[in-house]
Amino acid sequence: MRTYTLISADSHIVEAPDLWEKWLPKEFASRGPKMVKDAEGGDAWQYRPGTPPVPLGLVTTYPGRTYEHFKWTGARYSQVNQGAFHGPTRLKEQEADGVDAEVLYPSQRTMRHFMLDDDDEFHLAGIQAYNNWMAKEFMAADPSRLIGLAQMPNVGVEAMIAELRRAKTMGMRGVILSTWPSGGLSLMVEDNAFWAECEQLDMPVSIHLGVASKQSGKPAVSTGMVEGHGLISTGAKTIVGYSCAGLDIMPNIIAETILSGLFERFPKLRFISVEAGAGWVPFFLEQMDDRYFRNRRWAQVELQMLPSQYFRRNWLVTFVQDFYGIRNRHAVGLGNMMWSTDYPHHICDWPYSRKIAGEMFAGVPENERRQICADNAVGLYKLRESRQ
Repeated sequence: MRTYTLISADSHIVEAPDLWEKWLPKEFASRGPKMVKDAEGGDAWQYRPGTPPVPLGLVTTYPGRTYEHFKWTGARYSQVNQGAFHGPTRLKEQEADGVDAEVLYPSQRTMRHFMLDDDDEFHLAGIQAYNNWMAKEFMAADPSRLIGLAQMPNVGVEAMIAELRRAKTMGMRGVILSTWPSGGLSLMVEDNAFWAECEQLDMPVSIHLGVASKQSGKPAVSTGMVEGHGLISTGAKTIVGYSCAGLDIMPNIIAETILSGLFERFPKLRFISVEAGAGWVPFFLEQMDDRYFRNRRWAQVELQMLPSQYFRRNWLVTFVQDFYGIRNRHAVGLGNMMWSTDYPHHICDWPYSRKIAGEMFAGVPENERRQICADNAVGLYKLRESRQ
């Protein structure tokens, strides 16, 4: 058994250069992501012929990189931290960072490539290729420190349930939803079979900054740049997006799951809001309780508890830098917060995560710090540990 004091509840990988060649079935090889060069000679993934390549850029890090070095193009696999895609090296990078374990999320840019494809067989093959690589290759270096989550496909509830069960048998600790189980714009009755299976298998459900649907259109794959309009430049528009990440959608998703009665039907189901922070939660809960109480009669929404109580029982949120959230941790909920690094994305502070966490938690009692930085993740993902 392992002792955990600092677990990143939201870290990432960058797909290995040979992932698709090795794990994607041969009949789909011609349609898989292709490694190409970006405008500065860096490595990039091209998802479809004729589309702009998607560079490594801000989803990677390397020793000595400062804010002044941030840019999207020019990064190469040979240059960046190898632990982004190689499990044994990732363990060494954790040690350099003072981190005991990480909960691992995929590149959503790549997942979107498969999930927005109309060919269900290709779609499912790509998702399963990633899950196989994560479970059988990357995590294999040490599953107690490399805690893999399975990406769920978007080809129907039955297929999602099948992949959920397969992920459980492969030792994965939870699932990532990028769409509602039935693929609709909102929660549907048809989704209930998936929620029941998640509850039965005790598999937490992560939502990383939002969900999408084929019905809402097919947005172009992001290259990391956002076109500006009017007086705002492209770069400034990108910063706008980073500043609001998750805040534009995660409160809506949390409210929808609660006010739909989902957690009355499935009281043991656990959800995680990933990377949207924590400091906004007290205000949101206050407003949701007030709006529910004032409008529940005409809206015909009758719950057994206040909405905030379902949040306390069924939701957790991850954060990276959130000094405000830590100062207001009791209003957020000590049992609802999980610290994270977002490694190796450019928001991370590797190799100084332990130092930055120490500054953020200055003055916080040790038992509360440990709960937010490790114990909540240990309990959620059923990690065995020994206390010294």
